[in-house]
Amino acid sequence: MAGTLYGIGVGPGDPELLTLKAHRLLTTAPVIAYPAPDSGDSFARSIVADYMSPDQTEIPIIVPMRIERFPAKSVYDQAATTIASHLDSGENVVVLCEGDPFFYGSFMYLFERLASDYLCEVVPGVSSMMASAAAFGRPLAARNDVLTVIPSPLEDGQILEHLNSSDALCFIKVGRHLERVRQLIDKAGLLPQAAYLERATLPNQKIAPLADVKEAAAPYFSMILIYKGAENWISQLPLSGAAT
Repeated sequence: MAGTLYGIGVGPGDPELLTLKAHRLLTTAPVIAYPAPDSGDSFARSIVADYMSPDQTEIPIIVPMRIERFPAKSVYDQAATTIASHLDSGENVVVLCEGDPFFYGSFMYLFERLASDYLCEVVPGVSSMMASAAAFGRPLAARNDVLTVIPSPLEDGQILEHLNSSDALCFIKVGRHLERVRQLIDKAGLLPQAAYLERATLPNQKIAPLADVKEAAAPYFSMILIYKGAENWISQLPLSGAAT
């Protein structure tokens, strides 16, 4: 019989935020696959490195981390072929995914290639959005608030439309778009309500009012949270924070 493919969310960075189910599957699977940059270490693997065994076969999925486009289809096609060979031999394969597999997660591209031919199970994980709200100390949304997740590469007009129509907002993929997004938030009159979070749950976590962030660009693992709904939430926002 063919093996089972598992896509597990490993959370935003703190190894203790791994779910019990993900831990069980991770420590018992003979094959572990994970996204990795073309230079440097895999962040997903680093989160769970202490739980892995030298006896496990590892499949790094090399995804170039660069501004210009790269042939992503061929990367996932090749990874799917490699994973399928292990599944065909009866081995279960666990694929690590930062945050949650189905919330902007890379695992979804393997799922669409393999789920029709193999047993597949998705194990949800703690997303960076949830972790950032917890680190900030302010709920994302409540009651009938509309929460909008905005990929920062969107065009200015689309971002302004969401800023004007939503009660709560989360900007992801901030990176090199930080300065442009900050100007749009200021234009919408929401800069005082915006919080900037960087590397949530990690020892070098940073939390600050967006208005106090002077950099023009942000690390890949950063986001902006805004709340303008009906709840009168008060949060003592520190200039910096450390994961606990």
